[in-house]
Amino acid sequence: MTDRRLAIAAWESLFRAQHEVMAEISKDFDEDELSGAEYDVLLTVTRCEEHRARLRDVTANMLISQPSVSRLVDRMVARGLVSKCPDPQDGRGAILRATEKGASTFRRVATVHGRTIAERMSVLTDDELSQLEQLTARLRGV
Repeated sequence: MTDRRLAIAAWESLFRAQHEVMAEISKDFDEDELSGAEYDVLLTVTRCEEHRARLRDVTANMLISQPSVSRLVDRMVARGLVSKCPDPQDGRGAILRATEKGASTFRRVATVHGRTIAERMSVLTDDELSQLEQLTARLRGV
């Protein structure tokens, strides 16, 4: 049986570490160029073949509600970061595609963001990073 106090202490430590790391790496996002949420959308879209993804798949990867994702995507369309068209396989769905502007902006920000993440995580060894990834995957049920 899990020690309740230890479980709570571990949770609090994980939560505080996540909060502190996120506060630091979030500084990479200049809202005028690309917000953190826009980065998340483009991360999902650019990882897909032809830089295209279903809106529902993008929404599944986000930590915000479906209506919030829809509003965010509409703003991204207006800014020229993604295009949106009907999904031929789902009459209620949509397909998103990163525009050249969106893909190039994403690449530029991702380079800086990846460097910041690597620097912040460098306090851990490669073995510790692997263990952390495995442990958090277990917590997520993956």
